[in-house]
Amino acid sequence: MLPEALEKAIEALGLLPGVGPRTAERYAYYLYKNNPKLSESISDALKNLHSGVKTCPKTFALIDSTEEISPLYLDETRDKTTILVVEEPLDIYAIEQTKGFSGVYHVLGGAISPIDGITPDELHIKELVSRVAEDKVKEVIIATNPSVEGESTALLLQKVLGEKYPELKITRLARGLPLGVDLSYADQITLSAALAGRTEL
Repeated sequence: MLPEALEKAIEALGLLPGVGPRTAERYAYYLYKNNPKLSESISDALKNLHSGVKTCPKTFALIDSTEEISPLYLDETRDKTTILVVEEPLDIYAIEQTKGFSGVYHVLGGAISPIDGITPDELHIKELVSRVAEDKVKEVIIATNPSVEGESTALLLQKVLGEKYPELKITRLARGLPLGVDLSYADQITLSAALAGRTEL
């Protein structure tokens, strides 16, 4: 029914998470009917994606292929004695946009999930344990997602770090109800966290 080139574009776009057949069709047709330079710029960006990005061997954040260590870690104004632990590299940028954190980061590379076959050994936990000693870390802030997997990972980190460094301060990001959300729409984990973390008025 459709030209082969358009079919292939639809199939390729449909491989992306969250993009169904109809959305893939709309994207492909949009690219076709607009200036070819748009498709070329997207194509060029994707071609350079893997060669232009690599992982920092210290923090496991994403960095330019020309860099050796994350610029955030090398920044002398940052407090290396405070590490904020996240699941994925893009979580760093969410925290950075708040402009409220001046320490450094450590990316685990996911969360413990037996269903998905992700075990503690596949996460960058050993490297975190080593960094605590190397950088004389005073506080580790656990910022895993408020999910069952995130909670399991946080508990394991607390256990591993607490046993190895009894004097280390281990904290967790505060959790609770976001503004504008009806109580009836909140999930059980969020409600439990909000109740446990209630503050005096």
